[in-house]
Amino acid sequence: MIYPDNFEQKTGIEEIRQYITEKCLCPLGEEWVASMAFSTDYLTINRWLTQTDELLQIVGNKEDFPSDFFIDARTPLQKVAGDVTRWFYENEIADLMNSLQTVNEIVDFLRKAVTNAGKPRYPALAAMAAKIQVFPSLVERAGSILDKSGQVKDNASRRLADIRKGKAEAAKAVTRHMQKAIRDAQTAGHISRDIQSTMRDGRIVIPVSASNKRKIKGVVHDDSGSGKTVYIEPEAVAEANRRLRELETDERREVIKILTVFTDQVRPHIPKLLQSYSFLGEIDFTRAKALFASRINGVKPVFEDRQQVEWSHAIHPLLNIALRQQNKQALPLDISLNAKDRLLIVSGANAGGKSLCLKTVALLQYMLQCGLLIPVSKESQAGIFEHIFMDIGDGQSIENSLSTYTSHLGNMKFFVENCTAQTLILIDEFGSGTEPQIGGAIAETLLDRFNRKHSFGVITTHFQNLKHFAYETDGIINGAMLYDAERMQPLYRLSIGNPGSSFAIEVARRIGLPEDIIVDSSAKIGDDFINMDNFLQSIARDKLYWEARRKEVKQQVDNPVTVSEVNPAQTNKPAEDKPPVINAVIETGDTVCLEGQTAPGLVLEMKGKKVTVVFGSLKSTVALDRLNLVSKKDQ
Repeated sequence: MIYPDNFEQKTGIEEIRQYITEKCLCPLGEEWVASMAFSTDYLTINRWLTQTDELLQIVGNKEDFPSDFFIDARTPLQKVAGDVTRWFYENEIADLMNSLQTVNEIVDFLRKAVTNAGKPRYPALAAMAAKIQVFPSLVERAGSILDKSGQVKDNASRRLADIRKGKAEAAKAVTRHMQKAIRDAQTAGHISRDIQSTMRDGRIVIPVSASNKRKIKGVVHDDSGSGKTVYIEPEAVAEANRRLRELETDERREVIKILTVFTDQVRPHIPKLLQSYSFLGEIDFTRAKALFASRINGVKPVFEDRQQVEWSHAIHPLLNIALRQQNKQALPLDISLNAKDRLLIVSGANAGGKSLCLKTVALLQYMLQCGLLIPVSKESQAGIFEHIFMDIGDGQSIENSLSTYTSHLGNMKFFVENCTAQTLILIDEFGSGTEPQIGGAIAETLLDRFNRKHSFGVITTHFQNLKHFAYETDGIINGAMLYDAERMQPLYRLSIGNPGSSFAIEVARRIGLPEDIIVDSSAKIGDDFINMDNFLQSIARDKLYWEARRKEVKQQVDNPVTVSEVNPAQTNKPAEDKPPVINAVIETGDTVCLEGQTAPGLVLEMKGKKVTVVFGSLKSTVALDRLNLVSKKDQ
């Protein structure tokens, strides 16, 4: 089940269809694109993916795969099947011959494509071809009937050869008699020396002045508008023309006989021939999918019959196509949903890529279950879902007078009533659109219900209570879209394991909002919220800092030259406003910070080497050796 009904429009599948349609060679393939649909059958999807992957290999290897004469000849076949008095026209036989030859060549190509061990190099495509009957004798017979211009050959039958020979002689006789009639008329002075024969109503005639019309024996076929000139077909020419027309009639009859005989030979095979055209259409469709995959760097990931999204370097294909036109590149995402962490709560700054992350999952999973290769790393692991539910964008309906939040709640009602352990849920800005406290509470309750049903999903939010709930609840994990606070720009990278900060205060300060407004606003929020947000920001800064350090070390290893010290301002090195106390005994009630971070937390409980610490309103259990003492409880 796919929800809502306009899922394809919201995710961009319609645009994907258009790109694939443009790669098709004929209407046969285009029909397959139009009927491309989401499947929940693992074997079917795996077959589709494998077929496309094999054709992508053929394209990538630049093999001479047949691609000429992809012609849809089904209509004349169907007409002949439904009317025993009908025969194929010459152009229809030409289309049939050329397209069936293409089918023969494709089947032959796949049959001969074997490994050194004699096994098919493209087993999925070879299995498709093995079911198709080829008709070389019909192709050969059609070739014996038609010449290169698509007309029936003179030697298609002995009688036709005799008729056309007689036609040629009769045509010469017409010309010979006309030339003699003109010469005789000119000699007698009935027409001038510059008069030539002309055509009138399909007959060769001589233009003669009206005063001389009785001096030339023949049939008057026409006259000029003024009546001064008449057009006469001489008697000898008329007789030769009569003979020529008789032969033309005989020719038409013999051609129809030849076409009818060929049609009768084809008619018993029409059911199998229609299967051949279905195969040709599927090959065209698969080839178009492969060419589109080549454009977006699509691959077949490790595809398993279970629910999972373990993708690395996943890219939104439509965004990447648009950015390439600007000589830019979309940044990849690493996304993980598995049996342990089924629901991913993505937070972070506005315009930081949260919605893009959600749309990427929606589009790629849908593409995958339509049999399309997706732009992820080859080692990525993909699974299958029975249902995909999505709530994204403005759901207002003027006709129904529904508010955005009412529409959102309607979607949530559908989700919670229909979601299962085989459902992928995608929700953007979860809980927004109403009063924050009640919106956050309802969102947390819904999230709990989704989790109890063991559903999978990606959910974006700014709500702190959802981040906190994710930390405390098995099956749910936080993720953050990273943001460079120093440069004031989103990085469009997903980091799984910790929630993200909205960076609202940082952004407000950077754009020049008066400091007294920021201070008063912070006071209204309270220390717990500020401490937690500072903690989330420090995590983001530390991640960027250590990534920069790793790159520096790698550069030193790859290029053993002196590298200047990294500028903390450029690498987001954690601030050291209050250095921690090292090697001190930590007790309940002490203020601590995580090693390498600066956000303070309060020790709530200690059990051996495990310590429960609250950072703002975020409670977490960490190893004792990861903590540094900031101050004692009595200080």
